[in-house]
Amino acid sequence: MTGPASSPVVRRLTADASEDALELVGALAARTFTNPWTVESMRWELTHTAVSRLFTIADDAGLIGYCLCWVVAGELHINSLAIDPDRRRAGHGARLLAAVMQAAAREGATAATLEVRRSNRAALALYERMGFRVEAVRVDYYEQPREDALVLWCRAWPPADAA
Repeated sequence: MTGPASSPVVRRLTADASEDALELVGALAARTFTNPWTVESMRWELTHTAVSRLFTIADDAGLIGYCLCWVVAGELHINSLAIDPDRRRAGHGARLLAAVMQAAAREGATAATLEVRRSNRAALALYERMGFRVEAVRVDYYEQPREDALVLWCRAWPPADAA
């Protein structure tokens, strides 16, 4: 019999991250999104831009989720955030997002932004709990299926401590 999984840990992957670590993130992105970031594009971001950040949340059972983002001009831009479908509704998304926001705040970010599908109720509920508010709509932003994006901003800064 095995014991419970270890407490999830958030960590930042850098340009020297193993190919295996990036492959796990890429596989989760592919399972989650209709137009996911590829492993190649993530690797390029990490090796060629100073603003890109990639955070993961994992425990001894494996990868739980990731957040690919930019910290630029005093803002956190969340490009992609996903939690393994089998591990959702356990607080992992909030823990990851809080840690990412705290890291960005330490780098001087004073606000955060992202786009989310209008129909993604679970993500909208998470972002609202984390202080994000809808400030704009990008009509037909997403394809497969075609859908509006809601542009969210969190200006309540600094963000709360990670839970």
